[in-house]
Amino acid sequence: MSTTTPQTVLLPEQIARITGAPSIDQPMVALSVAPTTPAKLVKRAMDVVGAGLGLLLLALPLLAVAAAVRFSSPGSVLFRQLRLGRGGRPFHVLKFRTMVADAENRLGDLEARNESGGVLFKIRDDPRVTALGRFLRQTSLDELPQLINVFKGQMTLVGPRPLQLRDSRLLEAQDPQAFAVRLSVTPGITGPWQVSGRSEAGDNMVQLDLDYIESWSLAQDLKILLRTIPAVLTTRGAC
Repeated sequence: MSTTTPQTVLLPEQIARITGAPSIDQPMVALSVAPTTPAKLVKRAMDVVGAGLGLLLLALPLLAVAAAVRFSSPGSVLFRQLRLGRGGRPFHVLKFRTMVADAENRLGDLEARNESGGVLFKIRDDPRVTALGRFLRQTSLDELPQLINVFKGQMTLVGPRPLQLRDSRLLEAQDPQAFAVRLSVTPGITGPWQVSGRSEAGDNMVQLDLDYIESWSLAQDLKILLRTIPAVLTTRGAC
């Protein structure tokens, strides 16, 4: 898909070294991942413990939400969508379904109504979202199944959000280097964009992610986790 001339981009050692032309079709050939350091091992341990405790403590709420989704509208309880993870490795992100069953097929009909000026597809009053789904999105309850992704190592508690393939293709075309840098680390459930107003942050999402990756530290992750709590409770920027 990408026609960018092959190049080598040297980044700070804690991020990654990217070689070649990043491509959504062959990302594993295009880039290397950020090196594993002792701090990254601690981060992974925090992910396993945090996700495991979260799934255990939230078992009853998870079952309650699953039942509500199951009986509120036709379709599956969980929504599985292909995303690109660390190094461009594909995986299925998990969410509680918040849209009608044929939402993916109706995306093309709504492109003209996209309210985001960047790579994201966002409609504040998306007609595909169910009544229950709107509540789940506002409270971020729809994201809870991603604790399973974290436990499996496909995601982390804190990191850049994994983009939809449609959005990844746009980012690849607009900024191949940013596309590659985002894929050099594991995507997260929450990140700098989520604590900066989510959809209110608009076009700043990619730059927030790049700044996070460049200055990454365990202390920064803990700060974002603490800031996520009021961000979720106030539903700021949720849609």
